[in-house]
Amino acid sequence: MISMPQMQSIRSRRRNGESIASIARSERVSEPTVRKYLRVDGLSAGPPVRRRRGSVIDEWLPMIEGMLAEDRETWRKQRHTATRIHERLRDGYGAGVSLSTVTRTVARLRREAAAEREAGFLDLSWHPGECQADFGQVDVRYRGVVTRMRHFVLDFPYSNIGPSRLMPGENAECTCQALRNLFEWLGGVPERIVYDNAAGVGRKWFDGIRLIRLFQAFQAHYGFEYAFCNPYSGHEKGGVEARVGAVRRRLFVPVPGVWNLDSFNLRLPGRCLGLGDKDHYRKGESQTGLFDEDRKALLPLPAKPFDVVTWTRMKADKYGNITVQGRHRYAAGPEHAGHEMIVGLRALEVEILDAEGKRVITHPRSYGDKPTDSGDPSSQLGLLCDRPAAWRNSRVRDAMPDPLREWIDAQDEATRR
Repeated sequence: MISMPQMQSIRSRRRNGESIASIARSERVSEPTVRKYLRVDGLSAGPPVRRRRGSVIDEWLPMIEGMLAEDRETWRKQRHTATRIHERLRDGYGAGVSLSTVTRTVARLRREAAAEREAGFLDLSWHPGECQADFGQVDVRYRGVVTRMRHFVLDFPYSNIGPSRLMPGENAECTCQALRNLFEWLGGVPERIVYDNAAGVGRKWFDGIRLIRLFQAFQAHYGFEYAFCNPYSGHEKGGVEARVGAVRRRLFVPVPGVWNLDSFNLRLPGRCLGLGDKDHYRKGESQTGLFDEDRKALLPLPAKPFDVVTWTRMKADKYGNITVQGRHRYAAGPEHAGHEMIVGLRALEVEILDAEGKRVITHPRSYGDKPTDSGDPSSQLGLLCDRPAAWRNSRVRDAMPDPLREWIDAQDEATRR
């Protein structure tokens, strides 16, 4: 299988009219391989159900990548060697992998990191269909509690219009989900997106940025180009930062009440478009008219939407819980205690599957620095409001006194919500 960047290169070359034979020569692959990846209409990752054959190192790759990620924030003289990684895997987790296998894997991951260093430059002459992206912070009264959230803005400098979407965090899942939803609202994909920083897209790596794998697959699926602002050049990123501030002042003051994120986000891009009902400050033309030109320049949406999820394997503790980010605990059930589980991290949900890929349970995803525990029945209330049909199998129902449980059982979904 070829790498994700090479797959994107093949698809991009073909969109630009290059012949299959020429692509095969340039990419050093066979013509059938080129045709194979041109036929692929979806790059979403599926649950990582273990295949019968595969390298013994595969199941330890997330841990190795995690150790190398820790090294980026560590003094260079105290970073992991391949030998130390092998010792930690062997002694701490009982991994039956050889030192030579670990050494080759570490060397490959480090080569990939070096090859993925970002070197894009910002073109200040903006054309239709190009945009900038950035997050801002806003307070909302989410289900009655003032909560600090993020609003993601996709700013089109050509028309000076920037639709937004409210998200609970600033990670890869939130970034890609916000982009997917805005692409669908726009009816197409921007040709080029310039990011104000790497948050949710990649991690700083020496003098560049190493892209997060989820974003790599997402970018290859939709086919847009990307670049990053120079962090020391304020004039390059002032446009999107100004748009973030304008959306916050105009649409989040006073602090809005939000009960359902999806419902709130259905209206938010249109409200952002309403802010552009005026002439462009430089061009003297209608901003909405210029935005129509932006939309006409968009790339078509792929046949299938991208499934924004990061799949990983985690071992349930003795109570049948798995822990994400060291502080957010999600219950799989006591019958899964000590078992390896497949965990899907989405922007708003955490999906837990058993080792065979069978769905066990879905929890609303928690954010913030404080520890959370989905074992508390009240933690499922938010998800039940969005999915009242799940009432009969919820922990909330089990915790209710009999009279109240029976009364809610008798209600239809609208009343139950």
